[in-house]
Amino acid sequence: MSEINFPSDWVACSISDVAQVNPKKIDAEPDTISGFVPMALAPASFSDSLRYEEKHWKEIKKSYTNFQNGDVLFAKVTPCFENGKAAIVDGLPNGIGAGSSEFYVLRPHTPYFLPEILFALIKTQKFANDGAANMTGAVGLRRVPRAFVESFDAPMIPIAEQKVIAEKLGNLLAQVEATKARLENTLETLKQFRQSVLAAAVSGKLTETWRESALEYSGSDLSTEESLNTDKPKKAEVTSNHEIVVDSFPKEWKVSTFSKLYKFIDYRGKTPKKSDSGKRLYTAKNIKMGFISNDPVEYLSENDFKNWMTRGFSKLGDIFFVTEGHTMGCTAINTIGEDIALAQRTLTLQPYGNLSTKFHYYYMLTSAFQKLVELNATGSAAKGIKAAKFRSLPVPFPTYSEQKEITHRVETLFASANAIESQVNQALERVNNLTQSILAKAFRGELTEQWRKDNPELVSGENSAEALLEKIKAERAALKSLKKSRK
Repeated sequence: MSEINFPSDWVACSISDVAQVNPKKIDAEPDTISGFVPMALAPASFSDSLRYEEKHWKEIKKSYTNFQNGDVLFAKVTPCFENGKAAIVDGLPNGIGAGSSEFYVLRPHTPYFLPEILFALIKTQKFANDGAANMTGAVGLRRVPRAFVESFDAPMIPIAEQKVIAEKLGNLLAQVEATKARLENTLETLKQFRQSVLAAAVSGKLTETWRESALEYSGSDLSTEESLNTDKPKKAEVTSNHEIVVDSFPKEWKVSTFSKLYKFIDYRGKTPKKSDSGKRLYTAKNIKMGFISNDPVEYLSENDFKNWMTRGFSKLGDIFFVTEGHTMGCTAINTIGEDIALAQRTLTLQPYGNLSTKFHYYYMLTSAFQKLVELNATGSAAKGIKAAKFRSLPVPFPTYSEQKEITHRVETLFASANAIESQVNQALERVNNLTQSILAKAFRGELTEQWRKDNPELVSGENSAEALLEKIKAERAALKSLKKSRK
């Protein structure tokens, strides 16, 4: 919604004409139970309710922004403003509360301007875009100026029409949120489906029937596996936390370790000098669970690249693994068809011989393997798994034929899931655009166009927007006079 084109029978004014911005502190008894709202409890969704913690008024009244039922609050600081953190205040204990000093509070001057309309206005794309463009302050701590909020265009709408708009918005946007929730649940179901496929793959269940008829397990073709020193470990050789994966492997499979199957290319703990161009540099920030992100884009100069990459070069099909930090366990396969530089918290697993990495890549994506990594990690502030620990972790080793069959079946099932996910994401994108489309229609008067034609007496004369605005101005003037006479 680039511009708000109000209907001709509405009256254009500003937010300051219809509401106070950050009204004065609330006077209440110190021991009154009230609602405390830190920024984390402010909703971003249009239909989510404001959550709060119960506190005595004396604990929160001075250092925090005060508000009461019927107010509208929204975040003024980046990135919370851009994320749309805002709500109509309702249901607070004793009707009062306080919260983050990074909230703006809007309180309608009179009952003639509904908080639902004010809330809808600040949720428009126009308000979000213009607010972000007018922010002031240092990078990382920019705020929407009060002057911008007070001067932002607001429509004076006949009160009866406001009520109709509020009801229509409530119903329509609730439907949008319900549809969005269903689509997001579908995406979550697809995530669970992929994990179940991976679990079935590395436990042998995915190829159980195939294995029963396979010749390899009658002893016809084990020489290749034996050349890689794989073996079924004795019980005493398996540590207690290794059992969470080893016990799930079929009895026909052999078990090895990463150190026996992979060369480790380790650039952890080193930070190269970055350049504006040259060879792409990939670090733990680029390695996500199941894919390589192009963000951030960093480079190592051509000259530094030759001196830096002394521990080995990654090849297509190698496995990248993040060893520490909040993304510990993230695993991706190298699909980059060019020379790249590596650094910081990332191990590269390069297979010996002609070993296919796809099966072990899928193994490393399973929740069981991720749990195993967590159990073997150390540290508190930034947990990590040491290379020596990682090298000794158990690795399942079916015959190559079964690995190939497992990979084929996983990829087939994932392809189906990916196709569904693509359709769901497209639908979700359309649904996400619906909220702004509905808000735009509301403020163009399109939601109530027929209603205005059917009820001319409710939008004209003393019920007109113009008359309502004059009434608000008169009541405000009378209130100011009353306050002056009391002084």
